Amino acid sequence: MGLPVIVVGAGGRMGKTLCDMVMQDSDLDMAGMVERTEYQPAVVPVDCVVSDDLGAVIGTCPEGAVIVDFSSPESSLHSAQIAAERHVSLVIGTTGFSAEQVQKLYKYAEETPIFWSPNMSVGVSVLQKILPLLVQSLGSDYDVDITEIHHNKKKDSPSGTAIRLGECIAAAKGWDLAKVRKSGRDGIIGPRPKDEIGIMAVRGGDVVGVHTVYFMGPGETIEVTHRAESRANFAGGALRACKWLVKQKAGRLYNMQDMLA
Repeated sequence: MGLPVIVVGAGGRMGKTLCDMVMQDSDLDMAGMVERTEYQPAVVPVDCVVSDDLGAVIGTCPEGAVIVDFSSPESSLHSAQIAAERHVSLVIGTTGFSAEQVQKLYKYAEETPIFWSPNMSVGVSVLQKILPLLVQSLGSDYDVDITEIHHNKKKDSPSGTAIRLGECIAAAKGWDLAKVRKSGRDGIIGPRPKDEIGIMAVRGGDVVGVHTVYFMGPGETIEVTHRAESRANFAGGALRACKWLVKQKAGRLYNMQDMLA
C-alpha cells in the first residue's frame, strides 16, 4: 500500500485532477475524498470513503495519511484546524488567504506538518530564485510590472502567485510590497513613481495560468513568462509535496522553497 491521500474538494477541477493523479501513482493510495453533499456526484468514481466531514474521513483512513486541499481560504483553514487537532499532515494549494488567515496557518503548523504554496509549480519556484538576480543586475533604472491571466472562474485577484512574485521582487529592492503595489491605473495619474510595482489581473476563458514579469528600462524591455499548460502541473507539485511533507516535523509552515532546497 502506498501513502494514503485524502483530497479535499474532490469534485472541483483541481480536485478531480489530484484524484486522477493519485490513482495513477503507485506510491500513493486514494484513501478518502471530502466534498459537499450536493457536489459528491461529481467526484471521481473510486472505492474509498466520500464525505463532507474531513474528521470522519480521517477516522476511516490508515495512520500516516496526508490531506491535500485546493479549495477555498475558509475551507482550507478548517482543514488546517482539523489536521492540527488530529496531527495529520496537510498540503494546501489554496490562494486568497488574508494576512490574519495566514497567521492562523502558522499557528496550526506548530501542531502538525503543514505545507502551503500559492503555486505548486517547480518552474515558478525556480523563477522566484531568478527574479532577485535580475533586480540586482539591472538596477533602479528598470521599472517592474507583473501581469497574470487566469480562467473566468477564479475568485481572487491578483493571483497568489503574482503577489508572491511581487513580494520576491520587492524584497530584492528593499521595499514592502504592501506599500508599493499598484493593481489599477485609470485617469490622469501622473508619471509613474520609481518605487512602484504594478500587478495587473486579466480574466477569461479557461486559461490555467500565465504570469509575466516585465523589466522596462532605457531602450529595452525584458519579459519573463511562466505559462501553466495544465492543472496537472500544480497537482504533480502538490503530490510531490505530500511525499516530502510526511518526513518532516511540525513547528513551521513549509513551502516549495523548503522542499526544493
